Amino acid sequence: MKTSKSLKWWQWETLLVTMGGYALYYVIRKNLSIAMPLLGDIGVSKVQLGAFLTCGGIVYGVGRFLNGIVADRNSARKVMSTGLFICSAVNLLFGFSDFVVLGGAAPVVSGGAAAASALVWTMGVVWIVNQYFQGMGVGPCIKTLPKWFPPEELSTKQSIWNLSHSVGAGAVFALCGWLLIPSFHSWRLCFVVPAAIAALGGVAVLFLFKDAPEDVGLSLGEAGSVPSAKTKDAAAQKEDDGYRAYVSRNVFRNPNVWIIAIADFFVYTVRFAALDWGIVLLMETKGLSLASATTLCFVFEILGGNLGMVVAGWATDRFFGSRAHRTSVICMAGAALALLAFWRVPASAPFVLKLLPFMMVGFFIYGPQALLGVATTQQATPRAAGVAGGFVGIFSYASTILSGIGFGFVAQNWGWNAAYATVLSAAVIGGAVLTLMWSAPASRQPA
Repeated sequence: MKTSKSLKWWQWETLLVTMGGYALYYVIRKNLSIAMPLLGDIGVSKVQLGAFLTCGGIVYGVGRFLNGIVADRNSARKVMSTGLFICSAVNLLFGFSDFVVLGGAAPVVSGGAAAASALVWTMGVVWIVNQYFQGMGVGPCIKTLPKWFPPEELSTKQSIWNLSHSVGAGAVFALCGWLLIPSFHSWRLCFVVPAAIAALGGVAVLFLFKDAPEDVGLSLGEAGSVPSAKTKDAAAQKEDDGYRAYVSRNVFRNPNVWIIAIADFFVYTVRFAALDWGIVLLMETKGLSLASATTLCFVFEILGGNLGMVVAGWATDRFFGSRAHRTSVICMAGAALALLAFWRVPASAPFVLKLLPFMMVGFFIYGPQALLGVATTQQATPRAAGVAGGFVGIFSYASTILSGIGFGFVAQNWGWNAAYATVLSAAVIGGAVLTLMWSAPASRQPA
């Protein structure tokens, strides 16, 4: 006989499987960041690396949207595992792209400009393909969690699930930066080994993932059910026009949603600049080895990021009356100060003086990264939260234009000090934009 104890076990099993599965997507998405310092040895410039990040980020945003539709119409279990298999294969291809183009692992310089250009184009296209299918990771999770958890538990469980971002990024930093490259000094290991791990994870997801309680003979109850489009009756169909008007008023004509979207562009600029360029930045401006730079990035994600999300959420309810946007303003000010402090730390300073401010950047920037999603729901109302979240997400991943190719162009042409100033300016602007809605209530009444 199925009991509430059985349901609780399967709820936690589902939460952990979705977290693990999505963390593996990060392992085969953020591995490029660790390999970037060595890709320069085979002829890839900072501007070209930035172009990889920018094009990949934009394609990832599109992939999230289109693959979200695929996930809605198919088994979340099959979509998530299929995405891991595809991305694993693409990572494997990226890892051997120089063999494919050059017929061997010889340096690009021996093949001339034509070979260098062919290799860069091959890598770029392969990475963009990877980013598109990375969009198969989040949709299944968003679709599945509401089926397993009732509304009164969903926010807490989704906050826990959100830790998978930092867990995945931290895991790939540890794997590649501590174990693979320092031992073998081979950039390709950052793609081949994670690909194998993610493929094994895809098998585990295929067998352990459960789409809904009904798959194991349980029922969450009416509160947790998600009606499908096929169950709509005629009355519900007539409400479609009203819903479109509702979304228009509460999302596209809501100035607070626009403020959040624009601010999120700058929040993600800071986050992606630190996450994607962190290894290169730390090695070239702070004189760190690859292993030491990896340690700072690991601490940035695992300790700074996770702790920052938890503290920011607690502070929002404890001190700011659940006004997530107010907490985000304070966090952006903290991120700017931490960035300034880290920038001014000399390369000759002790390791701990480099670690602490960099960790605090993660602590402060991950607060808004999590809270602005909450603020979006608060200001757009729960009924329009899905559309509002997708709208804000466009701005979030458009930030790779600045954090990717923009950052690489600035660093290559004007130096790292100019790159630091660019990220610091993004933090200041993001916080300033959010102050425009400081007086907004915690939750907006539907218009």
